[in-house]
Amino acid sequence: MVSRKSRREIEKMRTAGRIVAEVLALVESELKPGVSTAHLDRLAERHIRSSGAVPSFKGYGHRSNPFPASLCISIDDEVVHGIPGERQIREGQIVSVDAGAIFEGWHGDGARTFTVGQPATRIAELIDTTRLAMMAGIAAAVPNANLDDISGAIEDVALPHGYGIVRQFVGHGIGTEMHQDPQVPNYRTGIRGMKLAPGICLAIEPMLTLGSGDVSVKPDGWTVVTRDGSLAAHFEHTIAVTDNGPEILTTI
Repeated sequence: MVSRKSRREIEKMRTAGRIVAEVLALVESELKPGVSTAHLDRLAERHIRSSGAVPSFKGYGHRSNPFPASLCISIDDEVVHGIPGERQIREGQIVSVDAGAIFEGWHGDGARTFTVGQPATRIAELIDTTRLAMMAGIAAAVPNANLDDISGAIEDVALPHGYGIVRQFVGHGIGTEMHQDPQVPNYRTGIRGMKLAPGICLAIEPMLTLGSGDVSVKPDGWTVVTRDGSLAAHFEHTIAVTDNGPEILTTI
């Protein structure tokens, strides 16, 4: 069931989203060769909790294998859900960071892909195109549009460049749970989907690769990697559909 949020509820999500945006900015400021992903995760959790929120990701999932950290940190061919640990960031890597926070029961969810050092042109173009695909999807999230309008807008940015579109993982509704209906694919499904209305909140998150969009999950049960070893990028914003169009909530 798709729920529509009140202005008061969206304000709580805006606070959660601001905390997420602050975490991503903090990670960017600390991201350099030699820093461990565990260090970045500790900084993120400290900031989330000191802001009066709790991490969305820590403990998420089935009790037999809950996610153990506050950030997802995915490097190079890792697409999403990478687990922070003692490995150190190296010069030349690309690092996708996904953060979530819960404020007074309401979620914010956002992600960015960063480069460590000066990236090659093809990598910089992948990252920028993924960001632009997200922004195109957001721009399509207007009242009376259909879900597939968002999906099509993302696909139209990605396909001309020949990038792989990860289909196994998609955007989603968000609110009192991190993942709610509806699902928001990053490609046209051929089904128009529900009509958007003010109060609907979505996490829009394209994942593009330099090769195939096919992915698999590593034995840790979380880390998603490209099957062909190609590099991947991931961007995400939480948005609210309003009478005046889409409003990004994961911003400072």
